[in-house]
Amino acid sequence: MRFVKPNGSHPLRGPVNFQGAAFPAMSNPAASPDEPDRQRDPERDQQREKAAFWDAVRISTQTVPGLFAWGAVSGMAMVQSGLSVWQAVVMTLVVYGGSAQLAVLPLIAAGAPIGVMVLTALMVNLRFVIFSAVIGPHFIHLKWWQRLWYGYNNVDLVMAFFPQRYPAHTVGKHAGKLGYFRGLFIPNWWAWQLGTMVGILLASQIPPSWGVGFAGSLALLAMTIPLIKNKPTVVGVIAASLVAVATVGWPYRLGLLAAIVCGIGAAVAAEKAMNGQGAP
Repeated sequence: MRFVKPNGSHPLRGPVNFQGAAFPAMSNPAASPDEPDRQRDPERDQQREKAAFWDAVRISTQTVPGLFAWGAVSGMAMVQSGLSVWQAVVMTLVVYGGSAQLAVLPLIAAGAPIGVMVLTALMVNLRFVIFSAVIGPHFIHLKWWQRLWYGYNNVDLVMAFFPQRYPAHTVGKHAGKLGYFRGLFIPNWWAWQLGTMVGILLASQIPPSWGVGFAGSLALLAMTIPLIKNKPTVVGVIAASLVAVATVGWPYRLGLLAAIVCGIGAAVAAEKAMNGQGAP
């Protein structure tokens, strides 16, 4: 009777090879966390990313008209506030945040200190901290500069769709997520930037009587309403709307942040309550 020593060597034949067909899981230590028991297939992973990308593109293209119209409104507002064409172009490329841009423009026109402008923009954009807290854990495996790039593109549209496809319990499963994220933000970026450029160039040609700003708001409503698909979402929308109306007079548009926090909290609470009622 032959025995194998604890260190894995055979008394007559030398070290025993534990790799290969008998132990397929050990032969590929870099296997994807999505598939711990199978070897990773780069071709299949690429196909998943591509399919997820085009799924996201089909979804995000529905919002392109609204984003284009809202971008045009922002572009006109920048020029009409006194910025030159080149200043407006740099601002939209660097800031890439309609709410912050519109909040800062009156301060620029009034000659407010730079510190006040920066603080105002930070306050208005605090909602992106919430967005990052929700979506960031899905990309924790990426390098810091990659996470920085995706953070720049983590906008409202991405927050609206990404968690629906990849809820919190999918953290750690990476298949398709990068492709889906790209499919959301690329059409969003182009629609916003092109709309803004059109608004910048045509600011002096479009009279205020056309009501382009109101048209942009209607376009955003048309983009948002189809996202209300279940009861927790309805609860969140109602809560956010009530808080937004009640805090409309708050400085630095802090009411927007309060509405987002209350809306998310109400939706989460409603979903937990409904799941509790359905539990045996």
